[in-house]
Amino acid sequence: MDPDTTPESAGGLADPRAALLAAALSHVPFDGWSEATFRAAISDTGIEPGLARSLCPRGARDLAVLHHRRGDEAMVRRLRELPPSGIKFREKVAQAVRFRIEAAGDREVVRRGGALFALPANAAEGARLLWGTADQIWRALGDTSEDYNWYTKRATLSGVYGSTVLYWLGDESVGSAATWAFLDRRIEDVMQIEKIKAQVNDNRVLSRLLAPAQWALGRVRPPVRMPAEGLPGTWRGPN
Repeated sequence: MDPDTTPESAGGLADPRAALLAAALSHVPFDGWSEATFRAAISDTGIEPGLARSLCPRGARDLAVLHHRRGDEAMVRRLRELPPSGIKFREKVAQAVRFRIEAAGDREVVRRGGALFALPANAAEGARLLWGTADQIWRALGDTSEDYNWYTKRATLSGVYGSTVLYWLGDESVGSAATWAFLDRRIEDVMQIEKIKAQVNDNRVLSRLLAPAQWALGRVRPPVRMPAEGLPGTWRGPN
C-alpha cells in the first residue's frame, strides 16, 4: 500500500510528505534545505524516521523539489481561473510568472532553494525544475508547438522567470511593484524578438535565404511525454 494512504504509520497524517514539507519550511530560513532541517521536520511531525527516509531518500533535497512543484501546481490552478478571453496573451504570460512567484512564499526559503540548486551536484536538477515551470506555464496557456518553437518558448520563458525571481529576491518596493515592472519589461523584450521573427518571415529575400534552416528546424520535435501516471511500466519519484 502507498505510504501516503497509511495515516496510522505516519502519526495519523494522511499525507506525510506534505506534513514534512510544512514542518521543514519553518526551519529552512535558518538551516537551509539541509539534513538538520530534515531531522527537525521528522521530529516536529512525529513521523517514523524510516518512513520519512523512504518517502524522501535524499532528505531535504526531495522536500525542496516538492516545494517547487507544489508552487507550479498552485500557479496552474490560478491560471485556470482566468477568464478565457478579454486578456492579451502577453498579459497572461506575465500573470503566470507573477502567480508562480507569489506561490513561492517566503523569500528566504526561495533564496535557500537557489543556493541548494546552484551547487554543482544539484545544478542539473535545478535546471530541470526551472524548465518544468516554463513548460507548465506554456501548457496551461494552451501551447501547441510541435517543432523547434517548443524549445525556444520554454528556454525564453525560463530566462524571464529566472531573472524575475532574482530581481524579486532583492526587491524592497511596496507590493513588489518594482518586480512586476521589471517583469513587464522582460515580456516586452520577448515580444520584440517575436516581432523581428515575423518581419523576417514576411521579408521575401530573407525568408528565401533562411528557408533551408527553417526547414531543418521544422523537423525538430518536442520530447515524447511519459504515459499517464498509474499505467503499467511507469514510475514517478518524490514530487
